[in-house]
Amino acid sequence: MSHGKIRTDKNCLNCGHIVEERFCPHCGQENTETKQPFYYLFTHFIEDFTHYDGQFWKTIRYLLFNPGRLTKEYLAGKRQIYVAPVKLYIFISFITFLLPSLFSGSEESEEGHDKTEKASQTILREKQQEQKIARFTDSLTQQIKSKQSAEGKKAYYKDAKITEVNGNNIETDAIEENADGKISILGASNMKQFDSLYAKKASDRRVYDFMRPFARKVFYLQSKGLNKEEIFEKFSETFVHTLPKALFVYLPVFAFFLWIFHNKKKWWYFDHGIFTLHYFSFLLLGILIMIFFNRLIDLIPDNIVLSLLQNLAYAAGVIYLFIYFFVAHHRVYESSRGISVVKGFALLMINFIGILCMLLLLMYISFIMMH
Repeated sequence: MSHGKIRTDKNCLNCGHIVEERFCPHCGQENTETKQPFYYLFTHFIEDFTHYDGQFWKTIRYLLFNPGRLTKEYLAGKRQIYVAPVKLYIFISFITFLLPSLFSGSEESEEGHDKTEKASQTILREKQQEQKIARFTDSLTQQIKSKQSAEGKKAYYKDAKITEVNGNNIETDAIEENADGKISILGASNMKQFDSLYAKKASDRRVYDFMRPFARKVFYLQSKGLNKEEIFEKFSETFVHTLPKALFVYLPVFAFFLWIFHNKKKWWYFDHGIFTLHYFSFLLLGILIMIFFNRLIDLIPDNIVLSLLQNLAYAAGVIYLFIYFFVAHHRVYESSRGISVVKGFALLMINFIGILCMLLLLMYISFIMMH
């Protein structure tokens, strides 16, 4: 409940009706003073968005530890004491994809602190590698001079050129890294080579058509001076920023599959939408908790016992994410345990395929959208 100062006048500023207590009985607006302290902006935001007077924490507690209860309560008409499903999902998705990015920023600062030391080690390793290559080259040259005749040398260089031309082929290398550290697509290092290979390989043109957006984007970014690590870092950032939108788009698809598997007269599509919002909110919140747990473990020195406990905790978390769905599904739709389990497995398998296809499409779009 808001802690803003109540007006002495009893007329509602919104609709003009008489306000006997704190809220207008006609429009519901709170009869508070129009001018409030500055901190009221922040407290009002929290209270309005999360129902901070206990509704938010009660909703989170039921969401995490009482599968299906929020959905049953909402569908039964008990809606004022809980955070609305859409508002709950938007808030949790916002927090889930905002906080990890803040932690990644702190990790980048720590990496910057050790940048000089890592750079010096890299330079030292490169020098050692160059020395090894030089010794190997000298040894190889001596062996060629002593063991190969003029004809043997000619055959040797001929084989080397064939390997150089045919080393990258569409059957084995779709995306790989060249010797100079740049990415090649289907054996091409730029769009000119890509178009040339496309003209020669008539049987593989579907593959080239599919990979063309990747090739165009990779070659463009490399022309701007980005290396492989920087390109994939930009791709991961674009993917993470696009993922919440994709999950939100998939919500009605998940609800549609629920609608197919249940009685159309008893359960409306609206009911399945509420179940979907609550379950996806739980999944996002579970992912957020696992991320925080991983960040916390990273602060503790590594040891065998801790690593074992970490793996056990992750396994338990993943198992709970799946069990939660079956329990919530059984409680909400009130079918027998056997039928509920069969429908649950079928729904999970169908949606697993659907989400996998969505993620592949998202990765494709995210890569193309990079700039």
